[in-house]
This record gives sequence, C-alpha cells and structure tokens, in this order.
Amino acid sequence: MRTPIHLNSPTPPPAWALLERELIRYETQACRAFFARYFDERGYLRCVVRWGGNDGPDDAIENLTDWPTLHFLGGPDDLLDMYKLGWEGHLRQYTEARTTEVPFARDGMYYKEFPVMFDWVHNGEGLAVFNLYGLSDPGDPEFQRRTRRFAGFYMNEDPQAPNYDPTHKIIRSLFNGSRGPLLRKATALDWAGDPIEVEGRFLARHGERNYEEMLAHFKDYNDIVGDHPQNLVATCLGFNAFALTGEAKYRDWVLEYAGAWRERTLANNDIIPTNIGLDGTPGGECGGKWYGGCYGWSFTVEVPQTGEMANRNTHYLGLAGFANALLLTGDQRYAEVWRRQIDAINAAQQVIDGKVQYPRMYGDQGWYAYTPQPYSHGALDVYYWSMDRADLGRLGGNGWIEFLEGRNPEYPVQALQRDFEQVRRRMEQVHNDTTTPDTRLSDDPLPYNPAITGSLVQLMLGGLPTHFAQPVHCRLRYFDPARRRAGITEDVAALVEELGAEHTVVSLVNLSPVEARRVVVQAGAYGEHQFTGIECEGKSFTMDASQATFMLSAGAGSRIKLRMRRYANPPTFAFPWDRIQ
Repeated sequence: MRTPIHLNSPTPPPAWALLERELIRYETQACRAFFARYFDERGYLRCVVRWGGNDGPDDAIENLTDWPTLHFLGGPDDLLDMYKLGWEGHLRQYTEARTTEVPFARDGMYYKEFPVMFDWVHNGEGLAVFNLYGLSDPGDPEFQRRTRRFAGFYMNEDPQAPNYDPTHKIIRSLFNGSRGPLLRKATALDWAGDPIEVEGRFLARHGERNYEEMLAHFKDYNDIVGDHPQNLVATCLGFNAFALTGEAKYRDWVLEYAGAWRERTLANNDIIPTNIGLDGTPGGECGGKWYGGCYGWSFTVEVPQTGEMANRNTHYLGLAGFANALLLTGDQRYAEVWRRQIDAINAAQQVIDGKVQYPRMYGDQGWYAYTPQPYSHGALDVYYWSMDRADLGRLGGNGWIEFLEGRNPEYPVQALQRDFEQVRRRMEQVHNDTTTPDTRLSDDPLPYNPAITGSLVQLMLGGLPTHFAQPVHCRLRYFDPARRRAGITEDVAALVEELGAEHTVVSLVNLSPVEARRVVVQAGAYGEHQFTGIECEGKSFTMDASQATFMLSAGAGSRIKLRMRRYANPPTFAFPWDRIQ
C-alpha cells in the first residue's frame, strides 16, 4: 500500500457529513427490524410461496435490495449476515417450492440455485442483491462458485441450459434460465402462476381483485420466442464473472453479445429492435416486425381492472448490456449507440394540441404514445460515461447534476433529509402492516424496504444508483484498512463535489474529535479508473495507481482533487491490498 497522505486541517463537522453517517446508522437499525419481521430463523420469507410475474421468487429476495450496497458504503457487517441468511434461505425455499400447473416449475422454481426460466425483468430483480455482494465479500466460496455457474448458463457451458446461440449471437427466448429457453408461445398461466384465492385474502399490488384478473393481466404476453433487449441484462453475469476471475472468456462473451445488439441497433435506424428471430433477423418471430414481441415497442395491452390500455415497452433494459461493455473496455461507442437512439426518437416529435410532444411506442402505423417530455431513458448514463458537456442538454432538471455543476449547494443536505423521512415512513408502514404469513405475498414488503442508498451512492461515490442486477458505475469507493473490509472507515464521511472527464473532487471528513482515521480511496467500484495525481491542502502529488490512502487527524477534513484516467484498468472485485500496484 502507498504511504498515507496526511490530512491535518481541523474542520467543523459539516451538516452533510453528520447526516450521512447517521443515515447509514439508522437505516441499519431499520433493516434489523425489517428482517426480524419478515424473515424467519432459516432465512425464509414469511409469505405464501408462489411462482409468478406478480409475486414470485425474485420478489422474495428483492426485499433485501440495496442491503449489500449499504454495507459496502460503510454499514456494519451484520447487514451482510442478514443478507446471506436471506439469500441462502430463499434459495432453499424456492427450490423446495413447486408449481402444480405451470409446467416448467413443477420440479422446483429454482434449479441449480437459479430461476428455471423467466424474463430478465424478474431475473434481474432477483439477482440485484447477489450481483453486488461481490463488492463486499468476493472471497466467499459460494459466491465464487455461483458466479461462474450463473454466467455459464449463458455461455453454453451447461448442456441443460442452451440459452445462447453463438452463430446468430442471440439469447433464444425472453424466458431463459437454468433449464434453458422456452421455445413456444407463453401462456397467461406461465406468467401468473398457479390458481390462488385472492379476494378477501390478499391485496395484490398490481391491482388484481381475483385470480381471473391475474390471468387477464398476462393474456397477451405470448410472443416470447427470440431475443429481446431485456436479455442484455444477462451480461451482468458475465461482467461479474470477469471481475471475479479475470478470465477473458467472460469479457469476450459480454462484448460479443452487446456488440451484436449494437450492430442491430445501428442497422435499424438507431432504434433497438425488440424481437430478433431464431434465424437472427429483426422481427423474425413476429412477422418481420422489428418492433414486435412481448414487452416490445408495440406492446400495448389492456388493464383488466379498468379496461384502459397500458404501454409496457421494456427496451430500455438493454442499456445494461452497453453499460457492461463500456465498463469492461472504456469504449465510448457503447455510449454513442444509446445517444443516437435518444436523438432518433426525439426527432420523431410532433406538434399536438399546439405543443411539441415525443413518442414512446412504435407500431404498425409508426410512432405513438406521445408525451410532452422528451425521451430520456439512459440520458444520465450517457453523460456520466462520456463527460461530454454536449450530453448535458438531454438531461432536463436533475438536482444531483446541478449540485455537481455548482448551482445547487443545498442538494446534499436536502437529499439526505428526504432519505431520513423515507426511512421513517417505511418503518411506520412495517409497524402498521396487518398481513400475516398466510395472507402475505412475496412482494408485499417491497415498499417497506428501509435500505435507501441512491443519494448515498451519488454523494459518497460520485456514482449512479443501481437498477436490477447491474454493476455500480462510480468514481470512488472506500475501504477500511484497519478492519480489512469494504466500506468507508468509521467516523469518516465523504462528499463528491465535482466530476470531470479527468478529475474528481471529494471532501473527506473525520468526525471523531478523538481518534485519527485511515481510509483507502479506490478509483472506481472495481478499480477500473487510475489516479494520476492528487491536490490537497496546498500540496500536489503525482501518482499512477488505482488507490490512495489518507490519514485524517482527529476532527480533520479536506477538499481533495483527484486527477485520473477513466476506464484505464480491467474491472476487478479484488480489494486494494490484494492487488499488485
């Protein structure tokens, strides 16, 4: 490890720093109460166990979303203990659980510790916690085995899971998993799960009043054969396996698959298709319609409770594949393809009722579902990756970006105060929850999860909050060298105040008036960036490393400018002291 850089300037405790440390502390307390209420001593969720798109195994573990994130930000180790108990418990719970009528889950909803087959809206939700666990404990032997196995399901390493066609570079169905792809039309039963009593017993969170409405919700979710942009979320498994092992085969698969989707998008006038046939052609399973398929650009369906029509186009999940490819390579072509899509969609604007409006859907008659807001899915990601100021214009209002631009100095305190209020409201809901294990569905506790990490990721790491199973994109991450663990050192707080293409500005504060604290600052969540120099307390240092160590005297704080090369290193889960510099 490098010789520590000493920070000795006394600093009155800033409000943001006190709020940051207290938010982590109180969220942890809330997580303990939440876990005790909804999970038993085996780690099983106290609920009625079902398979389905509304309430299934993904929802069970999704109740612990952001718990590993709270830990690698600096929360105590029992967050990981609770997560691991819940993760292992839900694996057993849903491997033991069997459907009676849904055919592919009759021998267990999980097989080989992975969903038998489902779409990546649900697979991604169910893996959101597992995929970030490696940032806290990459040495866990079970995590290592599962990371390799899960990636192998999409690289044809398991003969029972032939999900990927390397010739056409497609995942062969919207439904895929440890038992392979579903190569027939899906039924409402496949999506809704076995019949269940609803009225008077459950409050279904999608609004269905009975099982018949649950079936009706999914009656049009049929065209699943062939590839869909959702499946690009599966590249998160390949990214994880590469960050764990450094083996080129995982990186190569991610780049092959994301690269194929990039080419398809550019060839389709910069719009990502939502069905690729088994023969590799756009719309190949939907009568040649590139915009077809379940969750496609033209996927507008009826809401059974109201008769209204709802637009359910999930093409935007494809951004995850381009994000992973960029994180692996730093190649800005992956940002460019999404930038071009944003511009192409907004170029289809129309004046409706005297106002310029922008589309969200595409069908046989062309673009439709116009709204007054420009299409902006992924606009923040594109700017964050590129740091090209021309990309700022696509964002609209964003309090965090305005803070980084120096126009909203109150944002950190306001954001953290809002999170305190969210924790209070959620725990109030936990205390007022009248459900019992036999009247509770797996998704019922989801709105009460008290791990709220979006603002902390932005403010502490200078990063983007994660979604589904995606890796963390951030400028900085922190480690406690005394305890040899991920997470910012006790009593230390951090605030990223400025981001540029070649620098990051962060304030570090030691809130303890008694003890000095040492903290390791890493360039990127996975060490993917490289520090080239440091400016702080009137001194300047040159360096060439992916980490720096700071020793903060009691009560000291400093504003530090870190010069850096972004995307200079292969991403890795390895902790700073385990890497050769």
